[in-house]
Amino acid sequence: MKIYDFAFAPNPRRLRIFVAEKGLKIPIEQVDIFTGQNRSPEMLKKNPAGGLPVMELDDGTHLAESVAICRYLESLHPEPNLMGKNSREQAEIEMWNRRVELGLFAAAGRAFQHTNELFKARLKQFPEYGETQREAVTQQLQWIDAQIGNKPFIAGDRFTIADITAEVGVDFAAQMAGVPMDPSLKNLARWHQSVSSRPSAKA
Repeated sequence: MKIYDFAFAPNPRRLRIFVAEKGLKIPIEQVDIFTGQNRSPEMLKKNPAGGLPVMELDDGTHLAESVAICRYLESLHPEPNLMGKNSREQAEIEMWNRRVELGLFAAAGRAFQHTNELFKARLKQFPEYGETQREAVTQQLQWIDAQIGNKPFIAGDRFTIADITAEVGVDFAAQMAGVPMDPSLKNLARWHQSVSSRPSAKA
C-alpha cells in the first residue's frame, strides 16, 4: 500500500491527517502538481482524473478522492472511529463534512485558482469571480463560527473527518486563498486552536 501525495495541496493533507489520527504508517511518494507530474501518462493510468491523493493497493489497483480513500481505511481500521459508529452518526458526520467541503473547502479552492499566479498558465482565470469566492469563504467562516457555538467539535462529541475537512479548509483559506480567519470569530478560533494542537495537524 502506498499514497501518492503533494505536500502543499489540501486534499492530500486531509488524507494525511486522517491516516495520522488512525495511527497508520503508509509509505508516501510525492508527486509535484506544480510541475504537472500528476498529469504524466504514468499517473493518469493510476487516476485518469489527474488529481491527488491516490492510494495504490497491494494488488496494484488504485483508489482516488480523499474521502473515498478515508472510507476505505475506516473500513479496515474502524478505531479510532472518524466517520460514524452507526447509521445516525454516519449521516450526521457526512452532513457536516459535506457542508464544510462544499461551502468552505471548495470556495477556498476556487478563490486560489482564480487569483493566484500559479494557475495563469493552467486555466482561464476570472479574478473577479475569485474575489467573489473569497467573499464566500468569509461568509462561510462566519457561518461555521455560529454553528460551532460552544461545541468542541464540528459534528458530535468527538473529533471526526468533519473536523479534518474544516481544519484543512480554514488553513488553506488563510495560507493560499488570501482569507485569514477573523480573530473576532471566537468560537471558530477556539475550535481551530484545539484541532491544530493535535499531533495529526503536523502530518
